[in-house]
Amino acid sequence: MTDFSIEPGDLASALDIVFSQLDRDRFVDALWARRADIWSREYPVKTAIAQRLGWLGAVEFVGAQIPRVETFAQRVRSGAFTDIVLFGMGGSSLAPEVFHRLFGRENARPRFRMLDSTDPAAVRDALVNAPTSLFIIASKSGTTIEPNSMAAAARRRVEAAGIKDWASRFVAITDEGTHLHRTAVNEGFFDVFVNPSDVGGRYSALTLFGIVPAALMGVPLRPLLDRARQMADACRIKNARDNPGVALGALLGAAAREGRDKLTLLLPARVESFGLWIEQLIAESTGKHGKGIVPVAGETTSAPPGNDRVAVALRVDGVGVDDGVIDRLRSARVPLMIIDMPRVDALGAEFFRWEVATATAGRLLDINPFDEPNVQQAKDATRALLDAYTTRGQLPRRAPDTTVDGLEVTFSETTRQRLASAGAERFLEQLGADDYFALLAYLPPDDPTLDPVLRNIRDDVAVERRCATTFSYGPRYLHSTGQLHKGGPNSGVFLIVTAPATGDIPVPDAPYTFGVLEMAQALGDFQSLDRANRRAAHVHLPDRDQASLARLAGLLGISHRHG
Repeated sequence: MTDFSIEPGDLASALDIVFSQLDRDRFVDALWARRADIWSREYPVKTAIAQRLGWLGAVEFVGAQIPRVETFAQRVRSGAFTDIVLFGMGGSSLAPEVFHRLFGRENARPRFRMLDSTDPAAVRDALVNAPTSLFIIASKSGTTIEPNSMAAAARRRVEAAGIKDWASRFVAITDEGTHLHRTAVNEGFFDVFVNPSDVGGRYSALTLFGIVPAALMGVPLRPLLDRARQMADACRIKNARDNPGVALGALLGAAAREGRDKLTLLLPARVESFGLWIEQLIAESTGKHGKGIVPVAGETTSAPPGNDRVAVALRVDGVGVDDGVIDRLRSARVPLMIIDMPRVDALGAEFFRWEVATATAGRLLDINPFDEPNVQQAKDATRALLDAYTTRGQLPRRAPDTTVDGLEVTFSETTRQRLASAGAERFLEQLGADDYFALLAYLPPDDPTLDPVLRNIRDDVAVERRCATTFSYGPRYLHSTGQLHKGGPNSGVFLIVTAPATGDIPVPDAPYTFGVLEMAQALGDFQSLDRANRRAAHVHLPDRDQASLARLAGLLGISHRHG
């Protein structure tokens, strides 16, 4: 499957060494033999990895499930549901998000919707038609706080509408024997899908976590899986240089080893959402033990190509980003791979390619690409804050370091020491060569008034500070790039933005609201960044208004404006 080309730039010799290493180690054979020792020789690590390699056989597993999945989808479509709402986080929601943005039709009924936010406005919007909705709870562990809270709120609304058999409005996708699995069976859910437990969440796109929602959206499953199967076959090619997945991983791993650890994703607008999925897969898999590849998706093409970059450009039906962008990368000798995706139903093939690539890059970086050791930190910090709220009736918050125009600014200890007596206007001056800026917003995702302002702030920093930038909504990123932020290289400068929730919603059977949960997650992550000695600031806005975000941009000293 020669659907890619590599332009190594100044990485040619390093890439040759990596290809020789992979071939000498017979990496492809070891991968398909599921030999965990190619990533680690430590017994506990090998044992854990061996329980996370089921994604290699996902296409065969899910292929056998297609008749049942298609029958389920037909049952749903023939019912009286107006909406289908998927509750998920991270690996259980990002593949459906990509399917929805690529294949979803606005006029389709029932309408498919996603909820991967604890923001009250997002929750309220997702539950607006609760009495006539079918709810899908997607959770590998079955214990994730976000989808469980969402499901509890949905159940309350269903029961409030006088529907006694509330369970008939719910579907579960989870692993064997989880609490969610047992509840779904015991309560009589509309349907229950049990996924193989040897597949990690971020590697689950081609399992039931991705395929069941895709079927409900009307995605043509058989062509999708046929393309994925062809890619899996191509990824058995023993020569690393000709293997589409291993070659990509070799490029990323070689680049990171040479200091080019910022992966610029150049995706045409049609498949831009695919960057969200790649972002999680790469960041959470490689960002640990002080190492990692920083995926940069959705960045302005006006950002200058730095010496810390490697780039992957995707073309769909021959259409990609502007040729001028590629030419600038070539002029700067940025290592580049160009991938030709023949049509959108080749998305399944791309999922598999990137999974193999990530496993390969993990081998080259000498890390376990299948665990997420730092994700639990923010979860534990959030739980401690919620426990404190339960006891005291308010979230414990440190007094802000400064308040300017109603903006409350709190610095991490590392930032406080670096800024000394300077204020927030000097915050971005912490960005040095090879650093990246991460804007992390706990606000309603994709809000039409706030989202463009946030993206402008991100883009302005990229251009003015000439550095890589990322932008994510919380709490989604806690299950994605959050691992990289705390476990990866200490090269990030983090800005967490919060604002008071409007029209808050109680979390059923909990002593707190969704607004409190959202704020606890933001504070918990800020604490985790602080403890990891990261350069970070938390800015709490007085309200959810464009003017407050504009004041934030002014406070940071951002002057550039994009057309």
